[in-house]
Amino acid sequence: MLKNIVLLLLIFAIFGVTSLIAPTFASGYNLDIMARWTGLYGIMAIGAAFVIIAGGIDLSMGSMVALIGVQFGILINDQQMNPYVAMVIVLVGAMLIGLGYGLLITKLKLQPFVVTLCGLLVLRSVARYLAHDDKISNFVSPDGGTDISFLTSADFLWIPLPLWMLLILGVLSALVLNKTTFGRYLKALGNNEQAARYSGINTDWITIAAYMVCSLMAGISAILFAIDLNSVGPNEAGTFYELYAIAAAVLGGCSLRGGTGSIVGVILGTAILRELYQAIETLQVSELEGTVIGFVILAGVIADEIIRRVVDARRRKQEAGAASG
Repeated sequence: MLKNIVLLLLIFAIFGVTSLIAPTFASGYNLDIMARWTGLYGIMAIGAAFVIIAGGIDLSMGSMVALIGVQFGILINDQQMNPYVAMVIVLVGAMLIGLGYGLLITKLKLQPFVVTLCGLLVLRSVARYLAHDDKISNFVSPDGGTDISFLTSADFLWIPLPLWMLLILGVLSALVLNKTTFGRYLKALGNNEQAARYSGINTDWITIAAYMVCSLMAGISAILFAIDLNSVGPNEAGTFYELYAIAAAVLGGCSLRGGTGSIVGVILGTAILRELYQAIETLQVSELEGTVIGFVILAGVIADEIIRRVVDARRRKQEAGAASG
């Protein structure tokens, strides 16, 4: 709770300082962009959180965004498919990719870093092959077809629909993580895989499910990014998006060692990253974007290490007190 309050105060602090330096930062246009893109990135970050809490990592989310976006555009443009049917098909495909990751990690005992790094290369390459290295555009509101542009452009109660989608998925994810057996098993797996296995938890299927959830969330984000931009380029779509997702999850309190994490924290972490990105754009220092993301991840890891040492020290002190008493 305290960490989430600190993140919320940080959001207000960044907003206040940047608005003082550049008053246009507080314009309605800027706020709308930040809210909409917080929704788009936040959905992907929630997926990353599931894998990180399970003690894994997914480096292929950006390439997943490119592949799913390209497939979505091709199905609508070339196959003249109803966009809602196309959404279901590409999301099932995304979950199958997550299933493949999970099977390689659990059954062949491959490192998640290696599996998803290979996925990063393979998915991007397949996207380029399917699109013949060309951009796919103008599939959101085709002549005589179904217009789906409202999914990212419309507002409800002055809040962009993507942010509503993030909030709904965030509530569902928080319930799964905190109120279900799957959520408890996921945290137990991240804390200590061997202990979780000895206590009777099917750790293989929990790991596989985490990667399927991560891929599904990346797929939903990919569709929304494609709709929002009305264009998908296989070379540039989703580039470095996995870093944003991981940074948001870490900043929001997900330990890279696994076992801990908060969906509320992930959403607040995403909001901070998008706010920082918009501040960088407003202040016209966009070349510092990578520096900011790097420092955010570093700060999250340092905070995680400090918290772990404090908790360990308290536990040892309590154990020593109990033994002497």
